[in-house]
Amino acid sequence: MQDASAPITHRRVLKVALPIVLSNATVPILGAVDTGVVGQMGLAAPIGAVGIGAVILSTIYWIFGFLRMGTTGMAAQARGAGDVLEIRALLMRGLLLGAAAGFFFIVAQVAVFAGAFALSPASPEVEALTRAYLEIRIWGAPATIALYAVTGWLIAVERTRGVFVLQVWMNGLNILLDLWFVLGLGWGVEGVAVATLIAEWTGLALGLWLCRDAFAGKLWRDTARIFDAERLRRMLQVNGDIMIRSVLLTGSFTTFLFVGSDLGDINLAANQVLLQFLEITAFALDGFAFSAEALVGVAVGARDRYQVRRASVMASQWGVGGAVLLGAVFFIAGPTLIDLMSTSPEVREAGREYLIWAALAPVIGVASWMFDGIYIGATWTRAMRNAMLQSVAIYVVALFVLVPVFGNHGLWAALMVLNIARGVTLGWRYPKLEAQVA
Repeated sequence: MQDASAPITHRRVLKVALPIVLSNATVPILGAVDTGVVGQMGLAAPIGAVGIGAVILSTIYWIFGFLRMGTTGMAAQARGAGDVLEIRALLMRGLLLGAAAGFFFIVAQVAVFAGAFALSPASPEVEALTRAYLEIRIWGAPATIALYAVTGWLIAVERTRGVFVLQVWMNGLNILLDLWFVLGLGWGVEGVAVATLIAEWTGLALGLWLCRDAFAGKLWRDTARIFDAERLRRMLQVNGDIMIRSVLLTGSFTTFLFVGSDLGDINLAANQVLLQFLEITAFALDGFAFSAEALVGVAVGARDRYQVRRASVMASQWGVGGAVLLGAVFFIAGPTLIDLMSTSPEVREAGREYLIWAALAPVIGVASWMFDGIYIGATWTRAMRNAMLQSVAIYVVALFVLVPVFGNHGLWAALMVLNIARGVTLGWRYPKLEAQVA
């Protein structure tokens, strides 16, 4: 474990960030393989079933994404304060919450799936295959949600190489089992589900092994601390604020897609292609935001205002550098990337017309991404939630003003306004965050 009192340097920032960037790069590969192997069956229904099933489960699991962020911020602060007992207790609380949530979804699966299909109906054939997929994969819910806590804890203790190993193991094993079960044994959609289920549970086992020092001795079984009412209340408050913020952010992007659908099929398709650039940006900049979470959290726990600023500035310098580089790559290589993602001449032309927005997005959005990491590390989640509420209100006004006048350009401009508003509202509060660290 990295010494919490070690100086914050660029080397330390990169030691946290780079493994996250590399591990994130494996995520889209798995999705492509899942689609590719069922595509070899020569039928459309299995592809649709795997796609719909994965979206349903990722949406369910995403609700608990706060567990990763909340665990990182609170565990990093416990490290900075030298509170070894609380570091271990936070991991146990996260694991218990994740396991409980996962078992709830197993028990409630009939109602959950019925609701999902009511919102997103499909043909009888696709729905039947999707149900078969979901009925297998839902048994991995406790492992998948508990892994959010494991990942957050590993980031907090600056073991992001462990996160990289975990991600490579899970995605690599999943890909190999996909190929064996589907192409070798002919299990079809069920084969993809079983492969993922095995990867999830073995991933949790590996994650627990990577956290093994937290289970040394008997301290990790300190039930009085684990279930301490005040600490549980604090955990729920932090995680609740993060969940509200995340719901608002996701709702903003969903609104972007819905409004875009009213601007014609070509614009909708072009926007979908260009949103992949934003997804790449998020994957790439996550590492530097996670560095801010871990290092700011340690500094806040140590009550070291100078180190809070140093961690914030150093992580943000790398974030800005990465954002400028990504923006340049998108601007130069964007036409080629658009051509790879679409064969439609109309979509390609529209993608080029709006490419400038995707190229500007990393530079415009980097402040909001980095401030999110800083605020999570400081567990200033209420301020982050309130800033998001203000930003979404500004975004809604921008949509009403810009889209009727400028069409799809106005839609993209409104999205940029959202990110600018997030950066400004969080930046405006930052001096108060520093001032609270005494």
